[in-house]
Amino acid sequence: MKNILVTGLISIMVLTACKKDDQVAEKSLERQKMEFQARQLEIEKQKLAIEKERFAYETQKREDSIAEVQKEKAAAAAAKPQVIRETRTIYRNSPSSNNNVASNSGGSSSQGTTAKKGISEAAKGTAIGVVSGAALGAIVNKKNRGGGAVVGGIIGGATGYTLGRAQDRKSGRVQPK
Repeated sequence: MKNILVTGLISIMVLTACKKDDQVAEKSLERQKMEFQARQLEIEKQKLAIEKERFAYETQKREDSIAEVQKEKAAAAAAKPQVIRETRTIYRNSPSSNNNVASNSGGSSSQGTTAKKGISEAAKGTAIGVVSGAALGAIVNKKNRGGGAVVGGIIGGATGYTLGRAQDRKSGRVQPK
């Protein structure tokens, strides 16, 4: 019986000691929550301060760019305008008594294009292509030299014309498509 009483007494002490630990644990948990919320509040305040600084920076940057543009406009307005003079030259073959009419005895007058001089590059390319193509075609086709010359001449002429026409476009003799 003594043992039962001692065991009961010990168990009551242990149970009351456990309840005190639970209360202490609950209080420390409440304290931790409060500290966490306080830290979160500080973080939010810092975020707000950073946002205010960023807004102030952007406002200052915008004001600086506006001031810079106004300075550039003022500098451009203060600069003297440049005078551009256009001269026109009129060529006359012979002096005439009528000053209002300019005579042109060149035969063909083309405004804005270069004068045609000699044979075109397309014609030269065609001629060279026909001759070389015919010679090559006759050499390659041993059985029927005449047929080879005709086929080679046609192919060479077409190729020479294409290359010559491209050169005429580059030189300005023929207007590009």
